[in-house]
Amino acid sequence: MRFLRLVTLVFGLGIVMADAQLRAEEAKPTAEKPPVSFYRDIRPLLQDRCQGCHQPAKALGGFSLTSYAALKKGGESEQPGFEPGKPDDSELVLQITPRGTEPPAMPKGAAALKPDQVELVRRWIAEGAKDDTPDAAEIVVDREHPPVYNVPPVITSLDYSPDGTLLAVSGYHEVLLHRADAASGELNGIVARLVGLSERIESARFSPDGKRLAVTGGSPGRFGEIQIWDVAGGNLQQSVLVTYDTLYGVSWSGDGAKVAFGCGDNTCRAIDAATGKQVFFQGAHNDWVLDTVFSVDGSHLVSVSRDRSMKLNEVATERFVDNITSITPGALKGGLITVDRHPTKDELLIGGADGVPKIYQMHRTKARQIGDDFNLIRAFEGMPGRIFSVRYSDDGARIVAGSSNDGQGEVRVYNEADAKLVSRFASEHGAVYSTVFRPHTNEVAVGGFDGMVRIYDANSGSMIREFMPVPLVPAVQQAAK
Repeated sequence: MRFLRLVTLVFGLGIVMADAQLRAEEAKPTAEKPPVSFYRDIRPLLQDRCQGCHQPAKALGGFSLTSYAALKKGGESEQPGFEPGKPDDSELVLQITPRGTEPPAMPKGAAALKPDQVELVRRWIAEGAKDDTPDAAEIVVDREHPPVYNVPPVITSLDYSPDGTLLAVSGYHEVLLHRADAASGELNGIVARLVGLSERIESARFSPDGKRLAVTGGSPGRFGEIQIWDVAGGNLQQSVLVTYDTLYGVSWSGDGAKVAFGCGDNTCRAIDAATGKQVFFQGAHNDWVLDTVFSVDGSHLVSVSRDRSMKLNEVATERFVDNITSITPGALKGGLITVDRHPTKDELLIGGADGVPKIYQMHRTKARQIGDDFNLIRAFEGMPGRIFSVRYSDDGARIVAGSSNDGQGEVRVYNEADAKLVSRFASEHGAVYSTVFRPHTNEVAVGGFDGMVRIYDANSGSMIREFMPVPLVPAVQQAAK
């Protein structure tokens, strides 16, 4: 008994000492938290949650959140975005803070910021709302300050409007629209410069009626963005930030209601083009999804990936249906990069790391067997290197494919029906990343690493013309400005 009493006493003393130590620690002054950084803490938060509606190309309420100066200026209410040292009097805090049982006013139509995020903004303002943006990050790129080019940017995307009068060319932070005369085919210069948030543009596609342009891109390692532009007015209708890396392979449903794209987080997604709301999500791939295309009736969505597969998905149910390509190891020699659909049939033209353009039927009509590649309709002659672009002509009679191999590019035009080579060109101008037929003509536009757009005759392979798609400013002139 004496032993048990001794144990109990020691245990009790231990509890008392531990409690006393805890009280002593609590009584110590806490180490001061490091000050909140606008550039490292506040800017990324606003970029992720708010800049879809508050950026120069789409400043809801006249309020832009892309820079410290714009945030401080405020919007149409003529109220500054914040009052240094006074979080409770700051418009930004009022907009993101719940009002009793009512949700906060911003972000509009989206989930509210978390309490710790609101508190971070409050603390930054309470600490004086200092601007620690590096000088190198102060360069502004927007509609009033479009990109300045000393050298042409790498062209990752080309697309003609359905009537063939406009050519969309990817640039840095923008897509440039060039007008093509329907009669002579001569390019008459830049019609519009669609400047948005995304530094890198990965793909751009006109809507089926040609009135809108969907663009995917982003800033690598920071955010991905899907943009939808009104072509006639040059206005940004939707800016939806998705994931933390650039987006790829944009495509429209036939009715123009949905826009699909691939993501670096191995997912394929689609949004409602009118609202920007996500309406489709697929996570069946296990590597980056690089391109997408809808079925003729819009009921299914096809995605291709670096994981060496082309997948069929049902849009309404968001259900993965089938691997269109063979899943047998070694059947595909590398990842898939690009896909296009026949204009009137559910047949799919693909290209990728193995350099072989192939056409597949979309829907399987025979039970799968191990090792089969039943959906394959036709394989074309192999091309040097990797294929980055494949496209059908508007009548579906021909295909074009562009590839890159050790910095050298090549373009080939084939008959769709018999895989006969029609022409071959562009091998002397460097890597080719984008090709497209001009509707109702025999012309093919080609772009790639050297930044020039070249127009070729698809029948002969001879170059018709070439042009610089961006306005170049010599370095000396730029430095003088």
